[in-house]
Amino acid sequence: MKLRQFQVDAFASRVFEGNPAAVVPLESWLDDGVLQAIAGENNLAETAFFVSSARGHRLRRFTPVAEVDLCGHATLATAHALFEPLGHAGPAITFETRSGDLIVRRQGPLLVMDFPARPSAPTMRGSAGSICGGWSSPPPGKRSISSAASSLRIRRPRGSGHRFGAL
Repeated sequence: MKLRQFQVDAFASRVFEGNPAAVVPLESWLDDGVLQAIAGENNLAETAFFVSSARGHRLRRFTPVAEVDLCGHATLATAHALFEPLGHAGPAITFETRSGDLIVRRQGPLLVMDFPARPSAPTMRGSAGSICGGWSSPPPGKRSISSAASSLRIRRPRGSGHRFGAL
């Protein structure tokens, strides 16, 4: 089997910077095990596969170990591959994904995408809150924990000594 593949450094203006993702255009879907094996072989944070559809492109994204519902940099990398080397002429591209339709638009030299909005909801301490167990933290009810989509945002107390960029 011979496939075309692009490696795109998202959020960068030159190579060896940004967040790399592989992009693989397909005529039709391959078996899920083959898609997963390709992503594992690439060993990048994500490998994106797309197939043309009547409304744009169906898009799936895989880490080396699993398919993921949403990945911004792999979606933008796919749009870049379509706009630049593959020559998509329109001002926008619609991607049909497991997280809903995502539209990437050209805005001058940049690509712009709105992420799907899902309202956050409080999370009980017994579930996601257990992550905070080792922090010297304020009493229950004074901690801010919320979840949205498949992410978790935690505000830790100042001076707790733990440094996390994101969870």
